[in-house]
Amino acid sequence: MQRFGEWVRVERHGYVAELVMDRPEAMNAVSTAMADALAQACASLAADAAVRAVVLTSTHERAFCVGADLKERNFFTDADLLRQRPRTRAAYTGVLELPQPTVAAVHGYALGGGFELALACDLIVADGSAVVGLPEVSVGVIPGGGGTQLLPRRVGAARAAELVFTARRVRAEEAVRLGLVDQLAADGADRAEALELAARIARNSPVGLRAAKRAMRLGHGLDLRAGLEVEDAAWRSVAFSGDRAEGVAAFNEKRDPDWPGE
Repeated sequence: MQRFGEWVRVERHGYVAELVMDRPEAMNAVSTAMADALAQACASLAADAAVRAVVLTSTHERAFCVGADLKERNFFTDADLLRQRPRTRAAYTGVLELPQPTVAAVHGYALGGGFELALACDLIVADGSAVVGLPEVSVGVIPGGGGTQLLPRRVGAARAAELVFTARRVRAEEAVRLGLVDQLAADGADRAEALELAARIARNSPVGLRAAKRAMRLGHGLDLRAGLEVEDAAWRSVAFSGDRAEGVAAFNEKRDPDWPGE
């Protein structure tokens, strides 16, 4: 286990890293210190070639993360808020820009910045207790951790507008129907199912996984021709790799590949 600050830690499960938010007394509200810790943990994970997939989890029984620490912000001056902004933004960007596939395991409340952390992941697994939403306009701000950009990419512009403008909270079953969540787990099983999904992902080539994620992220929103150029660049980055050679050899020899990761 590796700890980052007081409230964030990383645990290893083979090739899967579990990024754990552990601030139970505040339902994982993102304070300045917690934001710094998340950013530091993500930088460490991004540089770790042994990590093939990341699962973002929470130890709080009733909440994944309730978003920004409004109690801390209640004492901020305008200058304090401006100084905090790049530090909180680094936390959300850190999750979003992890080069490995990422899975969020959501239970209980995932609101505001908490849901934005989940949206920054590639896949979201939730159990029946999950309640998600972006209620920022109800307190006079906007989703500022990526929500205005990530939510429309998930559910489309009109659906995202309805959710952001009404600030409504969405329970698990509706969240799955709307595409806010990808997989509904049995109650209390979100973490186990997310880790199992990440383990299936991690059986594949680490070079291929990173390149595929990069191509999908960079190509999203481009016209088809430009997107195919992004894909071609990603293909060229893996076509002559050790992983490609091992993958072909393992297939022909009818065995599991032993990925060199390069």
